[in-house]
Amino acid sequence: MRIPCSFCGPRGNEEFTYLGDATVRRPDPAAPNAMQAFHDYVYLRENPSGLHQELWFHGSGCRSWLIVTRNTRTHEISDVKFALRGGEA
Repeated sequence: MRIPCSFCGPRGNEEFTYLGDATVRRPDPAAPNAMQAFHDYVYLRENPSGLHQELWFHGSGCRSWLIVTRNTRTHEISDVKFALRGGEA
């Protein structure tokens, strides 16, 4: 699989580190249901079929964090954008 980095151009996925689902947000520790929310955050994840947003780190290149929209059935990448602070992209 080749990931198109905005700075470095298309690169093999061996240059990147996969972090996981880019849509999952860490729960608020002050929330009344914090224990259950953290349990779900750590142990319960979706296994989507089709388009999915993922976080990738280009450690062997420009060291940027990227949000990659990838089809999990075909590995086709339809969008890549920089991951910004605060979970906004």
